[in-house]
Amino acid sequence: MTAAPTSLETDLMAMKEAAQGAIAAATTLEDLEQLRVGYLGKKGQLSKVLGGMGKLSAADRPRIGALANEVKELIQTQLDQGKTALEAAKIEAQLATETLDVTMPGIFRPQGRVHPINSIIDRIVDIFVGLGYTVADGPEIETDYYNFEALNFLPDHPARDMQDTLYLPNGHLMRTHTSNTQIRYMQANEPPLRAVAIGRCYRRDTVDATHAAVFHQIEFFAVDTDITFTDLRGTIKVFLEALYGEIPVRFRPSFFPFTEPSAEVDVEWQGKWLEVLGCGMIDPNVLKSVGYDPEIYSGFAAGLGVERLAMVQHQIDDIRRLYSSDLRFLQQF
Repeated sequence: MTAAPTSLETDLMAMKEAAQGAIAAATTLEDLEQLRVGYLGKKGQLSKVLGGMGKLSAADRPRIGALANEVKELIQTQLDQGKTALEAAKIEAQLATETLDVTMPGIFRPQGRVHPINSIIDRIVDIFVGLGYTVADGPEIETDYYNFEALNFLPDHPARDMQDTLYLPNGHLMRTHTSNTQIRYMQANEPPLRAVAIGRCYRRDTVDATHAAVFHQIEFFAVDTDITFTDLRGTIKVFLEALYGEIPVRFRPSFFPFTEPSAEVDVEWQGKWLEVLGCGMIDPNVLKSVGYDPEIYSGFAAGLGVERLAMVQHQIDDIRRLYSSDLRFLQQF
């Protein structure tokens, strides 16, 4: 045997031993990939060894070539086996960390509850949307014009004192009712229209079992040709029946600057009458303020206190319970 073949054989056997040891010691798939490139890549060690085969005689080339292929296949086989083993180990480790013990008790996450105020608002909106009304919205910080003047409140009208308004330093005020939304909506839309407005209102009210300084109000109104008080009464009757079922209801004559004629609506609650709603035909002056001709159009409007309706629906004896955030109370709903 010539020296050249002996040298190549030695190099191939040494490379095989080194590759086997390195592959066995590899702990990651990245390590295996680096070994594959280092031994079997275009510029790897096997290519360098085979680069010397051009100096061999024709008789020695087949034998050295066969040995080189044997070494290559051996290294490739060990690389594949190592890759399979490391991938399996990786999956096992992942399964171990993500194992779900189906015998363990579940984690209880209590669901939240809808507050009685939100619940009654959602119910009322559903009723009026079902009657074909559009949901409208308006600002809580309002100007005197939209809160009073456009609603037919004269500058010295005693009704302004009745509202007991909270004024701001810049001359604006906290709205005392959601009727401001009625004016804004009618200014932006032409009859026929039906809308319901929801939101917070603010008054300097003495807090007791049935009154609060900050409360929620819903107002519904409709404008069209030939609307009468009978339409208003029928709408209120349908609304209260949808909300409470059969319940005693009465209308009492009343006064509001923005409606004429006007009425208060009471429902029987804990053996006595509770005022829940004010209503009436929209005053012609209010129609004029938004550009409607009162000789052609008429309409009705009604406003109701959300908290009082919630008290009737859930038989709550004190309005202050709705704001106390007492879980013993709220978890009943």
